[in-house]
Amino acid sequence: QVQLVESGGGLVQAGGSLRLSCAASGRTFSSYTMGWFRQAPGKERESVATMSWSGESTYYADSVKGRFTISRDNTKNMLYLQMNSLKPEDTAVYYCAACGSTWYRCRPRKENFGSWGQGTQVTVSS
Repeated sequence: QVQLVESGGGLVQAGGSLRLSCAASGRTFSSYTMGWFRQAPGKERESVATMSWSGESTYYADSVKGRFTISRDNTKNMLYLQMNSLKPEDTAVYYCAACGSTWYRCRPRKENFGSWGQGTQVTVSS
């Protein structure tokens, strides 16, 4: 398994930007499909974005398309989420997760992701 640690969360005003980072340990990071998920109070954890091991395939939730960008650097074992034009409804705990299968098989389904970070809080004020 891969160990994941998120950072970069915080408090930002609506319209602002944040960049989340996820540091992964383990030599096989480049073989994992990676994803960002979020969970708001009282709501289920939902997928935000996923990326294949090569970076060639990506998925974005409709709610973040055009505003968020997922990226990875396999040489540094890092996953990123650039969040622009943030809205109050983006407020949630954001989790980095890894799926040990192809991007197509992983789907943006939390049940398929076996490794999770501890989460980082993102709060967007209106």
